Amino acid sequence: MKKKTKRFDFKPIGQAVKAVRESRGLTREQLAEVMELAPRYIMSIENKGQHPSFQVFYKLVSMFDISVDQYLFPDSPAERSTRRRQLDRLLDSLDEKDY
Repeated sequence: MKKKTKRFDFKPIGQAVKAVRESRGLTREQLAEVMELAPRYIMSIENKGQHPSFQVFYKLVSMFDISVDQYLFPDSPAERSTRRRQLDRLLDSLDEKDY
């Protein structure tokens, strides 16, 4: 008898991608163009939790500085949250004169 494997729920990560994309003022079409994907595929990832390929997954989380630890290991405290990683990136982009 085949053992039934529980499938990972990608929807929270997809929603995080959508939130960051929108906060940066990117449309789904613009992101799809940058990623060389169909806008409909991006919509499925963001809204339906479609499982992307590993390459697409990696590109999305690295492009938007999304920490996946909180999704993959929900019972463990994350070293740095997604929000913290995004704030660190913004702070790192400031010049001394911007302080």
